[in-house]
Amino acid sequence: MKIITVIQARRGSSRLPDKVLKEVQGTPLLLKMIERVQTSQLKGQIVVATTLEETDDAIAQLCDLNQIQSFRGHSTDLLDRHYQAAIQYGAEAVVKIPSDCPLIDAEIIDQVLQYFISHSAEFDYVSNLHPATWPDGNDVEVMHMATLEKAWKEASKDFEREHTTPYIWENPGKFKIGSVLWDAGKDYSTSHRWTLDYPEDFELIKKVYEELYPQNPQFKLEDILHLLQQKPDIADINKTHAGEYWYKNHLDHLKHIDEKWKKNS
Repeated sequence: MKIITVIQARRGSSRLPDKVLKEVQGTPLLLKMIERVQTSQLKGQIVVATTLEETDDAIAQLCDLNQIQSFRGHSTDLLDRHYQAAIQYGAEAVVKIPSDCPLIDAEIIDQVLQYFISHSAEFDYVSNLHPATWPDGNDVEVMHMATLEKAWKEASKDFEREHTTPYIWENPGKFKIGSVLWDAGKDYSTSHRWTLDYPEDFELIKKVYEELYPQNPQFKLEDILHLLQQKPDIADINKTHAGEYWYKNHLDHLKHIDEKWKKNS
């Protein structure tokens, strides 16, 4: 099975412009994240999917300079961008990881991918998000190419196109959906926010890298948790945004997702 791991990235962001190119220890966060994803044993080929916007020339150039495969596509239709990137690179299965996860643990990526590979005949789509249990910022979704293509053909609502996979996980009658939970038996999805969306998120992520990277460039989830226990002031940096997801204040008929996740937490 040829696996393509697509990291979607763009410079435009209303809450934190240019967030993926913000530097930590002199290196753009996008490269820091890719460095972590590269240690996954099952990720296949990494492709950064950015937009055709002129402002995103810098992302394409950064990829070229660092021998990272890239694809340029639609700025707001991420479903199309993922689909076209998958076609270009001959994917049989597609992994979706957003670029706002610079602290993602490669072992979590492998855990989700191993489950998908081992049950590839049983599931069309597998994620660790429905319900979410790991700290926010460890998002992994994987689907068969046929699944992505079906969504690409059938999804019609703006939010389904913009966020790539809602059409899949909101239609369990059409797709066989699998979920991977944190084997620690915990749920830190709303209490621990390691994703990048606000200035406070960047400050936390920057502090984590400064504390852990010099001793161990591939620090793990457990290392971050230990650091935050030892230095709770770091954990407090972005606590006002804990539990926020992309669909906050989104279309009214998506509000039930929040309630569904709460019931599973």
